[in-house]
Parts: sequence; C-alpha cells; structure tokens
Amino acid sequence: MSTVTIDPLIHHSFRRTPKFCLNHRQPSPSSVNCTRRALSVGAARLSFCNCKHRPRRKALAVRASSTVIETSDVVFEETFDLKRPHRVEGRIAIRFDSGRDEENWKLTIGCNLPGKWVLHWGVHYAGDSGSEWDQPPLEMRPQGSITIKDYAIETPLKRLSTALEGESFYEVEIDLNINSQIAAINFVLKDEETGAWYQHRGMDFKVPLMDYAHDDSNMVGGKKGFGIWTGALGQLSDMLLKSEVDHTKGENGSNGSSEPREKTRCLAGFYEEHVIVKETLVDNSVTVSVKEYPETAKNLLQIDTDLPGDVLIHWGVCRDEGKNWELPAKPYPTETTIFKNKALRTSLQQKDDGSGSQRSFTLDEGPVGFVFVLKLDDGTWLNCKGNDFYVPLPRSTKGQLSSIESEVETQNKELDSLGASGSTSEAIEASLYTDEIINEIRSLVSDISSEKNRKTKTKEAQESILQEIEKLAAEAYSIFRSSVPTFSESALLEAEDLKPPVKISSGTGSGHEILCQGFNWESHKSGRWYLELQEKAELLSSLGFTVVWLPPPTESVSPEGYMPKDLYNLNSRYGTIDELKMIVKRFHEVGIQVLGDVVLNHRCASFRNQNGVWNIFGGRLNWDDRAVVADDPHFQGRGNKSSGDNFHAAPNIDHSQEFVRKDLKEWLCWLREEIGYDGWRLDFVRGFWGGYVKDYLETSEPYFAVGEYWDSLSYTYGEMDHNQDAHRQRIVDWINATNGTAGAFDVTTKGILHAAIERCEYWRLSDTKGKPPGVVGWWPSRAVTFIENHDTGSTQGHWRFPGGKEMQGYAYILTHPGTPSVFYDHVFSGYQSEIGSLLSLRKRNKIHCRSTVKITKAERDVYAAMIDEKLVVKIGPGYYEPPSGPQNWSVALEGSDYKVWEAS
Repeated sequence: MSTVTIDPLIHHSFRRTPKFCLNHRQPSPSSVNCTRRALSVGAARLSFCNCKHRPRRKALAVRASSTVIETSDVVFEETFDLKRPHRVEGRIAIRFDSGRDEENWKLTIGCNLPGKWVLHWGVHYAGDSGSEWDQPPLEMRPQGSITIKDYAIETPLKRLSTALEGESFYEVEIDLNINSQIAAINFVLKDEETGAWYQHRGMDFKVPLMDYAHDDSNMVGGKKGFGIWTGALGQLSDMLLKSEVDHTKGENGSNGSSEPREKTRCLAGFYEEHVIVKETLVDNSVTVSVKEYPETAKNLLQIDTDLPGDVLIHWGVCRDEGKNWELPAKPYPTETTIFKNKALRTSLQQKDDGSGSQRSFTLDEGPVGFVFVLKLDDGTWLNCKGNDFYVPLPRSTKGQLSSIESEVETQNKELDSLGASGSTSEAIEASLYTDEIINEIRSLVSDISSEKNRKTKTKEAQESILQEIEKLAAEAYSIFRSSVPTFSESALLEAEDLKPPVKISSGTGSGHEILCQGFNWESHKSGRWYLELQEKAELLSSLGFTVVWLPPPTESVSPEGYMPKDLYNLNSRYGTIDELKMIVKRFHEVGIQVLGDVVLNHRCASFRNQNGVWNIFGGRLNWDDRAVVADDPHFQGRGNKSSGDNFHAAPNIDHSQEFVRKDLKEWLCWLREEIGYDGWRLDFVRGFWGGYVKDYLETSEPYFAVGEYWDSLSYTYGEMDHNQDAHRQRIVDWINATNGTAGAFDVTTKGILHAAIERCEYWRLSDTKGKPPGVVGWWPSRAVTFIENHDTGSTQGHWRFPGGKEMQGYAYILTHPGTPSVFYDHVFSGYQSEIGSLLSLRKRNKIHCRSTVKITKAERDVYAAMIDEKLVVKIGPGYYEPPSGPQNWSVALEGSDYKVWEAS
C-alpha cells in the first residue's frame, strides 16, 4: 500500500492536543579525550595529539616563586587539540494508531534531536520461528527506503517543516494493513552523523501487532499500557484506541513451548517516549610552553586551557626516557597535594575573563620531561588517547656535550679495536683521521662549556657550535662504518646460521603467524568440541597454520560462551577442563600456538542485590556491585563510569577498580599456567580503555593477542563510502592505547573487500594515497585480516561474505601483509585445497605482517598488487598481467576470478 502524506507526529491525534514540545537536556560530559591527527610512522598510521609548534621567542621578565628572573627563552610551546564529548538528552517518540480506516494502521517514529537519522527496521511474520527479522512487503516501505541485504530496510527520517524555530523534529511513518501476516515490527534508530545506534534496553525496539504469549523486555506498547497515551502530549491517559479483529490463521495452540508466540490480533493505539542521549564532540585545547632561565638553572612551565569549570592537573616529572613518574624538587605550588609519593595534584587557576584556567610551574634543571593528565570537575579524566601528556624539558648544555663526546669516543675505540685485530690499512688511516676530528670536537666542547663563554656567546652562536659538533660526529661515524671490512660469501652463510632468534611481540607474534579460527557458532552443540577439533590438529599444522583460536572456555549463561559467569569454572558446552588441557597439549605437539577467547568487558551475575538487580557475582571472584560500571542503568553498578561503550546484555565490568584488575590479571596468568594458552583473542574491546588491555597483557605476557574492536563503517543511505579513514582510525587509536601490545581484527578491510567483490567495484581497494584502505594500509603489523568469523558467517550470517567469491577474499588477505585469519567453515569445505596452496605460497615467499604492497591496478573490475617484489596477485573478473621488466613472473596459482604470480 502506498504511503500517505507525512503529517507532523506532534499534532497527529484524534483530538486537538496541547502544544507538543520535547525538551532536550544537556547532561554533563562523561569523558574527555585528546583527539589526534594521524602521523605516518613507517608503514603504520599512529595517533598522536595534534600539536601546533610555534617558534622560539624572547620573553619578558617573569615572576615565579617570588623570584624575579631577568631573561628567558621560550624553548617549547605546543597546543594540543581536544575533543570533549558533550551529551544531549532527547526523546524517541513512538505512536501507533489507526489510519484511514480500521484495517489500515500507522506506525510513526520520531526523534527531537538534530542529526542524520535513519530507521533500520524489519518485520517478523506470524509462524516464522527461524528469524525475528525479515523484509516487509513493498507496499509498506516509505519513499526513500533502501534494502539492507535480505532481512532489513533503512528509511531516512525527515525533518518536519512545522518544527518551531531553533527546534528539530524528525519522523517517519509506516503504513500497514492488519490483514497481513506480520506479527511484529522490529527497529533500531541510527544517527549517520556519528554512526551511533539507539536500541531499547540493549535490544531492538519491538512493536507487537499480535498479542504475544508473554512480554519481551524490548516490547513497546503491547501489554504494558497498551492503548494508554503518555508523555509530552498532555493528559491523554483516558484516550483509548481499540480495534478488534479476527484471530490470525494458523494460531499455535500449544501450551508446552516456552517460546514467545503470537496468539490473536487485538490492536490498540499507544504513544510512548524513550530517553536517548546523543554524544557530540566539543572542541577545546590546552597549550603548554616552557621557558628556560640559564642564570638560575630553572625552567618555567605554563599551562593554559579553555576547558570549562574547575580543572585539576595531576603531574610529575621524569628523569629518563622511560617516562617514569617522579616527584619534582620542592617547593610546590599552592593548592598542591601529594598523590602516593609519585605525583602531585594542583588546581589550575580560573582566568579573570572566565575563558578557562591556567597555572605556572617552576622546575629545577635535571628532569628530562614533565608528564601530566587533567581532571575535570565532573570526575572526567583527560589524557592523550590513553597516554600521559608529555612535555620535554631542556637539558643543560654541558650534559648534551658530554653525551656527544662520549658517543664519538666510543666509536673511535671501535675503530681502534678494528686496527688492533689486523684490519685493513684503510681502517688504520680512518682511525688516524678520526683522531683529528675528535680533537676538533674537544676544542669546541671546551669553548662552549666554559662558564665565561656561556654568558657571552649568543644563543644562536651556541647552537651553531652544537650543530658543528653534530656534523663532525656524524662524519666520524660515517668513516667508521665505511671502514668495516667485507666478508666472503661463506662467512656470511655461517653468520646466517648463527643469527639470533626472531623477536616475539604480543602484537605480532613472530610476524609470520597465520591464524585459524577453530570453531563456528554451532560448535558447542555436540558437547565434545575439544575432542572433535583435537583430531584435526595435525591437518591444520600440515596446511601451514601457526596459531589456532579456541572458543571461550568459561561457564556461560549463553551456550556459545560469550556471557561468562564463573571465570574459574572451565567446564563449558565445548568440553571439560581436562579435555581443554588435552587439546592445547595436542596443538603444541604439532607446532601450533593456542589463543584463548577471553571476555573481559562483561560478566553475568549469580545473585540479585536488594533491589532485585543481577549485579552480585559468585564463584572464586565473588565481586559485589562496585565491580559494575555506574553509567549502565540496567545493572545499578556502584563503580566508576565506563571507559568505553556499554554492552547492555550483561553487567559491564569497571576496569578502573584496582581489585578488578588484580583479579583479572591473576586469572589470565592462571589460564597461561594451568591450561597452557599462548595468547588471547579479546572480546568486545570497545567496552573498556585500551590502557587496561596493556596492563593485562604486560602481566600475562602472551605470545600473541588480538582484540575485537567492532565498529560500523561509514555509509550514505546504504551505500558504503569510499573513504573509511575515520573507521580505521578508531581501530588504530585502540591499538595505540594498548601501546601496540595487541593487534586488532581489521574490520575496515573486511567491509571494503566485501563491498568491492559484491558490487564489482575493485577501485575501493586503493585509498586516496594508493595504499590498502584498511588498517593494513596504516599499521599492517597490528592488523589481523579476515573475511568471515562466527558472527558474520556460520549460522548467524550477520554480514556474510559474498557467496561463491570467498577465494577472492583469501587470495587478497593471504598474499598481503598483516596477520591473516581463516574461518573454520572455509578450511573444512571445498576451499581447503586452494587455501592450503595460498598458505604454502605465503610461507615459501616469506610474506609477513610487515611486507610491502605496491598497488598496480585498482579499477572497476580488477585489482592487482605486488607484494615484496616476490608475488603479484590479481582479483576480479577483469584482465591483468604483471608488467614486463627485470623480473620474470610465472603463474603460481589460479582460481575463479583470482590469479597469483611468483617471481622466478
């Protein structure tokens, strides 16, 4: 049925109602973080605070610590851009009433917050027990709707022209006929400006169109006040809209099932409002400057910020490059307290004009850096994306010169040792020549180090001498390097055999890892998965896998393991703790490392509190509600606010609590020792700060670790945007917060590869700079690439890779840098032989997580790239052959719309 003209939700009722006005409030911000502009570091794009450097300048006389200092130089000045989350509270309004007649009804959904709102919705048909979501019939779809795969529709909300000036109201209307077999309409609201999704109690909104056997907690209308009007429309509780219709056909009369079921169609109108909070970013900044006073051996550090309200600076100094916090020398500024003998806390002083606050700090020479974080009056901490703000302090000239002289003398001694061991005459001549350079450096050092010259020489003259010393030192070192004798080929081969072992990092493993996900969404059903997978260990090893990812091992409310309860109870639906130990031992025997799937973000409680809320835990870790974050209203935690996004199906753990971190670190170490796990797959890491992950990994010392930072890509009305930099930046920011101790699943690459192959738009596989467009293009060593997992594929199929084209995806990730992950269902399928051949090709050519990629073609129907100048890969139906040149290329592997060449 065609849609009718959209009337304003705020005026649409059977009676004239009082003026409808949904006021939105502005709660205090819950968190503040420093945003960073990306800087290239090697092949990885790391995040750092955006700093605006300004030239040094002469400063006027400054009074500090009651001492007038005559002259100073500004030796450091930076401005850090801040993005402060600001929350605005609004309402989602839902109205259901009859339309033109008793058979035609109307569902109207609106929102009173500004944004680019889209309704993501679908229907549930009566009698369909297989899926809660399906696409509605064409006549139900409002104008502008687009299909999302085969199960949902997205419809943009339109801004009402009748909205008052300065106010925003957006709505969409859906018409339906009661004679259809639709039992319920499910929806969530999405703001495409921020990518945020708004649900109902952590689940989809559900509008029942039939009377259900029991209420789901996510129902709106329904039995809870069905037919009662509430909210800002005024006193309408007496208005009841009722329409009785016949029983639906095929009514399920069984009383034995506990499943929700549709009974009869008995519609009544209702109106509901639901609170939502939209988070926007507000720009602020903090500027730090350092002035040096050589006459008094003092540094004056000034902090100036436009952050509102009372601001506390938590600060200290560090005396080495390790950036360890220490207390500075006394005296301290007024209003300063000592924190745990490691840091100081000082209140910044409000500016007279109310534009922010500032403070000066006088520091002695000696420390190499000033470290700090800020705390706002609402308890929010501000840091530099998980790291402390760090300000380098000027070192004394004498210390710099001693360091340069020591380094050059060390190099000269190395030259002497070469001559003493019978090196060539060139080395001896080089040593004599560098002696002259050393003498010249000593003369310059003596000149600049004398107290008299320090006072009489200008700053520019001193810097000129220092530059000359650095040039001479570089020249001496260059001579040293060029004088190192050459070795015969046989000597080099012997040295190759004696090379040190590969350095292992938890973010990369050895750098040559190939991961296999060793389960799917149905694996728990047999009750003996550990025993079944154990039989496949030797095959997985022979295919070339080096790491296997096992399912969550703990007792869990959900059979799949992702709702853990008692963390020390490892008897799960996959098998017993003894069977788990056996499978880990077996994988070790065949040379495969084992990852445990650990859920640290949330945990299911064992008991209710005095209010009947499930937030008291049992088992060995019998935490109370202090372990639950305070900003999830469903579980009434007494902890601090969450450091990430809440997972609303279970209590979110407050990792800021010291006792929680202590217990989790002990548990991870116990898993390492008792079970033999080599590393971790970390579930839902969006829920808590990456700095906590760093703490857990540094304690448990895994061989390899990877986090699941799942986030929505950028779309415009259902079509994926070409530029996904913002998406991959969020993943890179999380990796950076862990200090690189963990990798992350490259969801960006999964999404772009998926769209490129599905839509035959292979140009998507090159970003604007000609690099791979996912995390693998910015930080390849920490990118774990994949095309499918237990959520996207298997029987869930939330985001299934284009059917029949999976090998194009594997041809891409198994030839490119990053750490590739292969899904269990694909290994044990008709693709096994092709996957095995790609694994063999990757290993034979020593492709690793940091391999280089040169994209040679990215057009509508074909993508091609050269990797490490050893492999060339082409995917897509279009034609491509490697360019002729010094290298000869031979076809190593070929399949449906993909081809790989090997340098010969």
